[in-house]
Amino acid sequence: MNRTIVKRVCAPLLVFVLLLTLGTSGGFLQPAAVQAAGEPAKAAKKLVMGTSPDYPPYESVDAKGNGEIVGMDIDIAKTITAQLGYELEIASMDFSGLIAALQAGRVDFVMSGMSVTEERKLSVSFSNSYYTARNTIVSRKESGYDSVGQLSGKLVGVQLGSIQDLFAQTIAGASLKKLNKIADLIQELNSGRIDAAVVEDAVAIEMIRSNPGLTMNFLPVTDKDNGYAIAFPKQSGLVSNFNRVLDQMKDSGQLQQIVNKWFEHQDTAPSERSSGLIDFRVLEGYVPFILKGVYVTLLFTFVSALLGLIWGVVLSLFKISGVKLLQWFATAYTSVFRGTPLLVQLTIIYYATPQLLHYDIPALLAAGLAFGLNSAAYLSETIRGGIMAVDKGQREAAISLGIPYRKMMVRIIFPQALRHILPALVNEFVALLKESSLVSVIGVTELMRRADVVRASTFRAFEALLLVAAIYYVLVLILTSLARMLERRLRRSD
Repeated sequence: MNRTIVKRVCAPLLVFVLLLTLGTSGGFLQPAAVQAAGEPAKAAKKLVMGTSPDYPPYESVDAKGNGEIVGMDIDIAKTITAQLGYELEIASMDFSGLIAALQAGRVDFVMSGMSVTEERKLSVSFSNSYYTARNTIVSRKESGYDSVGQLSGKLVGVQLGSIQDLFAQTIAGASLKKLNKIADLIQELNSGRIDAAVVEDAVAIEMIRSNPGLTMNFLPVTDKDNGYAIAFPKQSGLVSNFNRVLDQMKDSGQLQQIVNKWFEHQDTAPSERSSGLIDFRVLEGYVPFILKGVYVTLLFTFVSALLGLIWGVVLSLFKISGVKLLQWFATAYTSVFRGTPLLVQLTIIYYATPQLLHYDIPALLAAGLAFGLNSAAYLSETIRGGIMAVDKGQREAAISLGIPYRKMMVRIIFPQALRHILPALVNEFVALLKESSLVSVIGVTELMRRADVVRASTFRAFEALLLVAAIYYVLVLILTSLARMLERRLRRSD
């Protein structure tokens, strides 16, 4: 194994890290700085709030406007942090990952319509309650369930990790289907896969307005309903300060004004633009927001493919080097990354890095590393096969002519191997482009994440997903067309 080759390969790896760092600094996701639970937050003069912006009117993305996260929780958080002298930064993620992000130090506090439960108290600290909502049964009009007793023996949908999830577990005889997003519950209801869904009252109103085939019935508030509160890491010094400002807002009526701003104009009148199974009119004003995700998707695919190709070449050279230690390392690496799910690798890199290395890795960088490292495991075998497919006599002839190993590989072997493996490389890059939708689970605002935002805003699933599917298809067509042009150019000498 020629050391010069390894040195030449390391430089592009540094370029890869630089590209991702520049990309993540562009505002695709701005997570919290890592901070110990007991460390004073005022030193940074900035607080990062974690939220799942798919729960209007509490928090949602203003997709038709400037793309900012808005809602009742956001207004309350802005008021409190401003009075305490902090700058507020908002980090978007799935609801089920909020407490994990809080424990990992990615965010300083969480506001996302989160109710206080005894189970959550074991993991986080809560502020005083700032709003109490009613659980609501949403079902198709032909069913019209209006009591908990009628749900016995039925399949009930809930949002994973929500207070409605815990409430539904107490319904005798009911089977539960837990999904990450409210928009997914709507789709399951409309398709008849579930009999009913239990959600919060304000969200139910929006669901009914966008889906006239559904109906809702409010459940009475009980003594067990603790209301929504702000979650903090254990032993956080922020709890008392937030409680003090919350009490002031309640006494002055400012909190009620914010509540009225987001609730007083709600009604259950059906939307005129939501009739029919598929109605693309609901996407009016959202298309530019979705198209902005194309840049993030392409950037992510490019840097992941670059890392996968470079590191895959290194691994393939390790495998044919004749050095037992390098061969063992490359084989073990390939076995691990091909033998474990990509989604698991992604979440481990994103959530474990702050805890293990005390580095708050940006979401886009974590995604690029996970996909690049995973792709390299597959590409290493593809590249090794391409190198071994080159006639052995050409290597022997090059060595007999005194051509250095590095020059032989770069000028003679690799160009011929590329012809053999080009179709497999294109397939891998296409797979990276399509699998980029997985990075939405950690909050990267690529195409799929933006489609989820639109689904949460419109409570309609088909239209946004069909548009995104069409965009992915066009991107894949362009990529394969470019690959064919390159392949024809490489085969001109045949």
